[in-house]
Amino acid sequence: MACLSEWLCCFCCYKNPRSECFLSTLIMSLFVLSQILIGFAICSDIITFQFKKREYIVACLLVSCILISLHFMCLGHWTAACLGMIAAVRFLINLFSTSKIFLWIFIGIVVVVTALTYEGPLSIIGCLSSLFGTIASFSKGDKRLRQFMFICTSIWIVHNYLAGSPGAVFMEIFFLCSNLVGYFRYYIRPKKMIL
Repeated sequence: MACLSEWLCCFCCYKNPRSECFLSTLIMSLFVLSQILIGFAICSDIITFQFKKREYIVACLLVSCILISLHFMCLGHWTAACLGMIAAVRFLINLFSTSKIFLWIFIGIVVVVTALTYEGPLSIIGCLSSLFGTIASFSKGDKRLRQFMFICTSIWIVHNYLAGSPGAVFMEIFFLCSNLVGYFRYYIRPKKMIL
């Protein structure tokens, strides 16, 4: 699928060649809007892993996924946008259930959607990250959730770099750091206090 901004550019320039300046502004506006959406997602991500309760972590991830998906829509990366919306629905279900049946259903959905929206290697990277995110979200405890999210987030950093979104790379780095701080606070520091 073509980028939304490229499609608009081709359509409008065909109808009116003088609209090129307007389209450049529109394309830049979509990019700026995508980065603003990521800014709000960063705020949600920073607080995510500072919670101990799994339900609070998952609720913050739900909000973040919606914002990230909208961001990828603005950039025309449809596989990532669809995977983001699937993740949002997954986190909504995770608020009520961590059933392994749902785990396998969402793994299947991620693979099918990736195949249907395939845009090249970037789609495969997004799919791989989403699979780790799916496993993480169906983990019963927050420790295992955090561990799988380390892997998921690291892969998304590579994806977002290749997708050309500096804000999304920055967001994932913040997300990874927040997860590391939370992991240290709840699982590493308490062990040191015992010594």
